[in-house]
Amino acid sequence: MNRDSKRDLIVALDIGTSKVVAVVAEALQAEGRFEVLGLGQAPTQGGIRNGSVINIDITVKAIQKALEEAELMADCKIRDALVGIGGAHILSFNSSGMVAIRDKEVTSYDVNRVIDTAKAVNISNDQRILHVITQQFIVDRQEGISRPEGMAGVRLEVRVHIVTGEETAAQNILKCVRRCGLEPHRLTLNPLAASNICLTEDEKQQGVLLIDIGAGTTGIAMYKDGFIRHSHIFDMGGQLVTNDLAKVFHIPVPEAEDLKLENGIAKASLVSENDFVALSPVGDQGRQERKVSHQIIGEIIFSRMVEIFETIHQDLEEQDLSPHSVVLTGGGALLPGIAELAEEVFQMPAKVGRPLYYGSLADVVSQPQFATVMGLLLEARVHLDHL
Repeated sequence: MNRDSKRDLIVALDIGTSKVVAVVAEALQAEGRFEVLGLGQAPTQGGIRNGSVINIDITVKAIQKALEEAELMADCKIRDALVGIGGAHILSFNSSGMVAIRDKEVTSYDVNRVIDTAKAVNISNDQRILHVITQQFIVDRQEGISRPEGMAGVRLEVRVHIVTGEETAAQNILKCVRRCGLEPHRLTLNPLAASNICLTEDEKQQGVLLIDIGAGTTGIAMYKDGFIRHSHIFDMGGQLVTNDLAKVFHIPVPEAEDLKLENGIAKASLVSENDFVALSPVGDQGRQERKVSHQIIGEIIFSRMVEIFETIHQDLEEQDLSPHSVVLTGGGALLPGIAELAEEVFQMPAKVGRPLYYGSLADVVSQPQFATVMGLLLEARVHLDHL
């Protein structure tokens, strides 16, 4: 990671559909934590669609602007970063492997061998493995083992969660980062990063579904018994809400986005039927401003968010998974009433999740929209420990 004369700096880069976020922090090794020093944001201006790069030049400019803001705030020069990835091209599945324990006692050699067998799966040539996450080890039918080294036995099994991404989509993100003069350490799936900083071990043990609602995509990560069971990226997000508002009210997309941010609600019952919102005049500036019912805005957003949640619910049913609770992150989690709506659809407790960070600038960065980038920072700090 970045090292200057006195500080170990870690950097995270969240390249989303609507904006790029860069965060710089100092890793306090002795204390096992980090302190945020700088934050930078920049709109992607159409360079990203549904989590994938569609215009490299525009994306590079957005990354550069976010980096410049972060560098200025942190008073440092950024040289490398941990980068998030999303997009509907992401695939995930569970796999398992088994080996005979060489000397009747599990060693790191046996652990590496059994993981290698689990990840020796056939994947499409256009896909690359992003993550091989250990779920649990099994020694002679004894399940639920997280660290098998030193245990006696004759057979070692492992179950893993594998995440793959389209090679060209990954290369385009890496190319954009490198063109900004940065060395990307690796790509991390966005909802996994958000899970690391927003979920407690108790939630992961009981069974929790994290839903990361971005502009172009919505990612999920499902945990049970302390480990990841399922992850998925859906090709739908907050941008669909914006487009719905633009179509219904015949307003430009940028104005619809402002309308969503300033007056968006996930449930119409949150406002009075006599509550109206002013829209800018259409066409001739001499026309009177229009007013629309705030409840209608809520009904439009409600319909789209229910569709997203029901799609997720159906995916969980297909995987035969049933969480105990739901945690919502991402920019979409800022909608008033979103947790209550999730409770209605999933029929279980739901809440808005925030990064579990209490250091400097916590009032700014411990917000749902920064869940991914803060989770990337946490992973970067752990990565620094192993350098």
